[in-house]
Amino acid sequence: MGFLSGVSDFFGLDIGTSSVRIVQLSNNNGARQLLKYAMAPVDGKLAFSDSKADRQKAADKLKVILEQAQITTKNVAVGIPSSRVFTVVVDIERLNPQEMAKTIHFQADSLIPTPIAESKLDFAVIGDSPKDPNKVEVLLSSVANDFVEGRLDLLESIGLNVVAFEPDNLAMIRSVVSPDALNPQMVIDIGTKSTDMVITMNGAPRLTRAIPTGSDAIVKAAVQNLNIDENQAQEFVFKFGLSQSKLEGQVYNAIISTVDLLMSDIDKSIKFFQARYKDVKIEKIIMTGGASSLPEFPLYIANKFGINVEIGNAWANVQYTPDRQNELMALSNHFAVAVGLAERRE
Repeated sequence: MGFLSGVSDFFGLDIGTSSVRIVQLSNNNGARQLLKYAMAPVDGKLAFSDSKADRQKAADKLKVILEQAQITTKNVAVGIPSSRVFTVVVDIERLNPQEMAKTIHFQADSLIPTPIAESKLDFAVIGDSPKDPNKVEVLLSSVANDFVEGRLDLLESIGLNVVAFEPDNLAMIRSVVSPDALNPQMVIDIGTKSTDMVITMNGAPRLTRAIPTGSDAIVKAAVQNLNIDENQAQEFVFKFGLSQSKLEGQVYNAIISTVDLLMSDIDKSIKFFQARYKDVKIEKIIMTGGASSLPEFPLYIANKFGINVEIGNAWANVQYTPDRQNELMALSNHFAVAVGLAERRE
């Protein structure tokens, strides 16, 4: 999951379950300027299928999108869906890097859910353990080899050179969390099929979770409880959201139990974090992803947890001309992962 040294010219590629997002930045004396970006619908079943024929269709579609976006490099940093990555923070004895690597590999079978021989493993020391002064905190990520190899085959088949794989949730925090934020921040990315949740502190993730509830589940609740078709449910959910005053609160009442299932998972994560890091409080919640635009959803979360909520700006660290402000802001909640991938440093 590491980086090939010396590669500075690359683009970020986020293959989601309903669309593909691409971002290419230029590095101008450390400042990141927007060169190209694109978003196009894609059938997630094709991109995530094990069938060669499906993968070929996904590759063909991707090739067309890249040509239309006029991406000028073959080098790509690719996101790995959080549902395919196991990420955990563990406490390990203070050791030199070589000993640390040996210890982690030795203990990996008890730490990760897939056999180590079938997994790619990556780790980074992120700070002192809050539990034991003799230990350090290590962020450990693993992903099944066959998923990475399948994705590599797909991208190499259209002439791309993969310079990095990175979990979506780690890429996302690079774009929406301020680089100098020291206090804990929680990022909630509500996608179509699932929700990624990360709590960061001192510039490093301390807790990551992939929750299998996304905007699709909220729309399905509206379909069932309002007896309407999916298109109308989609329209109602994104138009009225969690407003209790619109349509006499019918949409709110139809979706709130599904929303509260998601809130329950978020609540568990906050409690887990607070139990481990006793002397700190989460300063704010940053929302991104398609469902972050549901009316009154951010307010609902703020009231539920008593924490300030803001909508993430994927372009916060990127320079672009003022005339693009409205266009880019309208798409910001879809681009956190792709921008974060494009912002990787060598």
